[in-house]
Amino acid sequence: MKLYNLKHQEEVVAFTEALTKGMGRDRGLFFPMQIPALENVESFLEMPFLARSKRIIGAWLADELGQTVVDRLVENAFNFPVKVRRVDSARSVLELFHGPTLAFKDFGARFMAQCLNELAVDEKITILTATSGDTGAAVAHAFYGLENIRVVILYPEGKISSLQEKLFCTLGENIHTIAISSDFDACQELVKKAFVDEDIQSSMRLNSANSINISRLLAQICYYFEAAAVVRTDELVVAVPCGNFGNLTAGLLAKAMGLPIKRFIAATNANDTVPRYLKSGCWQPNPTIATSSNAMDVSEPSNWPRVEVVLKTMGTGLNGLESVSVSEDETKDSLKSLYREGYLSEPHGSVAACALQKSLQGNEQGVFLATAHPAKFKETVEQVLNEKVALPPELEKVKNQKNLSDRMTADFSLLKEYLLAER
Repeated sequence: MKLYNLKHQEEVVAFTEALTKGMGRDRGLFFPMQIPALENVESFLEMPFLARSKRIIGAWLADELGQTVVDRLVENAFNFPVKVRRVDSARSVLELFHGPTLAFKDFGARFMAQCLNELAVDEKITILTATSGDTGAAVAHAFYGLENIRVVILYPEGKISSLQEKLFCTLGENIHTIAISSDFDACQELVKKAFVDEDIQSSMRLNSANSINISRLLAQICYYFEAAAVVRTDELVVAVPCGNFGNLTAGLLAKAMGLPIKRFIAATNANDTVPRYLKSGCWQPNPTIATSSNAMDVSEPSNWPRVEVVLKTMGTGLNGLESVSVSEDETKDSLKSLYREGYLSEPHGSVAACALQKSLQGNEQGVFLATAHPAKFKETVEQVLNEKVALPPELEKVKNQKNLSDRMTADFSLLKEYLLAER
């Protein structure tokens, strides 16, 4: 598999190099030079999830790693289920929260960890990543205890749920967490600066587990096939709750491989840079707004350049994507409506469900992505529904554990000092 830097197209790397580098020169995102087209997609849809996922990722990586290695990576990473449930006559939900940290990020983070563990043997690596919620837990648990890998996670202080925080800020050992007194975009900017700082780059092997790492996107392609395998229709519409737009990028790559999805809806909350851009043609991020769907509180999504390239590759351009912004009131109303239908959701899933309901037409069948377990947003869900939400064992175990995070202002010099001191 060959990939090129979107900012410097002459920089071409193999998958293993893209995996270990994370980003290319000048913070450029790596993008595949060729998207593999699957033959007889219908036969893929007849397969069980794990067997199908081996074939899908093999289409990208078998030429470089060998199918036997790919099979082992997938088996070790995807050791939990993905489920599709019917919600009403026109909508189903793709539940992606049945992994160890109860969020869709488990797919990408665990696959990336397995890849690094397999392919970067004996290299001392520092994983530096920013999280708006679920990435932190998924990355922390995926890399916890792995030799020669140190993880440093930045997150916006006071802007993620307390249970989200407890899932990744209580581990210790090789997992280091820092609460930044700002928003997610500031955290992400600190990470980007670290990747172009000469002192840091010369002193350590730095990598990122954000969705800028191509390994995470390849893993996320797989569950879109499960949605199409269960909801069998030529009129399939998929609504994706979007923050950094990595999840949507993976879905578009699945479609480019031949998956029969009619169209995608990029669902956002009040941080509506993309919906406004698609209407006006003007990219104009506003200051980030804190919402109940906090993992989507991103005004400058890092993966957007990849979205544009996939759409161009498929020949649709920006006309091939719809984006819907959902307000806080609509998010709450959607949460209540889903509950009346017998489905317990949380804010991110309810944003996508609302966007889907607004957009479906005629005979279309829709799937929205449920990216986190409702209990991770227990306080919000209970307040909106006036119903108690039981904690699953994963959260019950950490709810009273001590938070081990350091605290820091959004000052790059402080982060640099921290990274160099801890190496």
